[in-house]
Amino acid sequence: MPHPKRRMSKTRTAKRRTHYKAVSATTTLCPQCSNAKLSHTACTSCGYYNGRQVITVDL
Repeated sequence: MPHPKRRMSKTRTAKRRTHYKAVSATTTLCPQCSNAKLSHTACTSCGYYNGRQVITVDL
């Protein structure tokens, strides 16, 4: 495989890496209990997902 002929500058490397950033997880409100929950997962406080109870939660 070919190798670079010249050293890549710090500025050029940093410009390429500008889009490598941490993104927070997307949260939505649960329609049953109105608590924050992760998208596309069952609610940890009430156990509902997609309008039906999928896990039992001890209160």
